[in-house]
Amino acid sequence: MSSKKRILVVDDEPNIREVVELYLRRDGYEVEVVGDGAAALAAVERKRPDLIVLDLMLPILGGIQVTRALRQGDERDIPIIMLTAKGEEADRIAGLELGADDYLTKPFSPKELVARVKAVLRRASDKPLVDPQAHPLRSGEITLNPSTRQVWVGQEETVLTAKEFDLLWFLMNHPGQVFTRDQLLDRVWGFDFFGDASTVTVHVRRLREKVERDSTRPEYVLTVWGVGYKFRLND
Repeated sequence: MSSKKRILVVDDEPNIREVVELYLRRDGYEVEVVGDGAAALAAVERKRPDLIVLDLMLPILGGIQVTRALRQGDERDIPIIMLTAKGEEADRIAGLELGADDYLTKPFSPKELVARVKAVLRRASDKPLVDPQAHPLRSGEITLNPSTRQVWVGQEETVLTAKEFDLLWFLMNHPGQVFTRDQLLDRVWGFDFFGDASTVTVHVRRLREKVERDSTRPEYVLTVWGVGYKFRLND
């Protein structure tokens, strides 16, 4: 059985597929390429990849729909690197909100893509941020269980993406402590994350929508203006 990491490349432009496949294979990866979103989901079902390079603008089924389907299924933990055009900021943010791990804007350097693939795979193989043996955390209506990676708000379970869960756990584990967005990128995403600090802003907004009674008036995940964010304990 091959020990090579398997990368699925999803892009509707043949030239991009060919170049990306060439560079990834040259670096020792096993690569499969497909040209649309439906074929991507079929490829994942046929043989689970270790990472997906996913263009957002795809025929038949778009990259956002593919990401949503993966994050809601058994493949929710497969790392995804999105490829976006310069004018697709809203789609990029939507992809990050759904749980994409990194993004790269077209046109891009194939060498940079390979570097990002290495970094994301390295983070995925690192020791998990959240210790599954740790005790549950509780504050007000929020209960977080590290062993099952579940979160309840009152009696209702709320489904978080992997990174939303890690972010909430980290903030709850350091109540009252203020972290800048760069510090959160370093501690939650990893020092070799290539994205920018807006990634944190996106995840904080989504997290508030899922755990706060009123996301516009948060009680738990607070903004410290000009600095960053902190978690406030509530009785």
